Amino acid sequence: MKCDVCERAMWQWPVPPTAWEEQIWSCSWCYASTHVGGEWFEISRPPYQPIGMRWERAIADGLSRDVSHAFGAYDATLCGIQRVGMAPSDYWWLPEKEDACGDCRTAASVIDSRWPQAMRGEGARISVPRSATAG
Repeated sequence: MKCDVCERAMWQWPVPPTAWEEQIWSCSWCYASTHVGGEWFEISRPPYQPIGMRWERAIADGLSRDVSHAFGAYDATLCGIQRVGMAPSDYWWLPEKEDACGDCRTAASVIDSRWPQAMRGEGARISVPRSATAG
């Protein structure tokens, strides 16, 4: 699948499909995601989010509590620290905070710059709802 934001190839998450046969695709360049299937949408494309509303704080055994890291994907922070079982927390990673990892901040800024301005507005990423007649 090709990313609708930057036109690079996306990779499919190796997770078993849900009861609604959802697939999740992600772009490793701009971090856009596309969900195919699911209960409500045939194609769901979450919109652009600014840096302070885009990343969750990473949690894992062995991560310093003195530095907050942004969770990237697959057991890794945006700055590249990997820990088995790393996950996003229930809290936003806030790049403006004093304890925010500088390398995560830099990576988040680079990723953010990869989103064209035209793809940042309301309605720029089109989602396709499941039709009422679909089985």
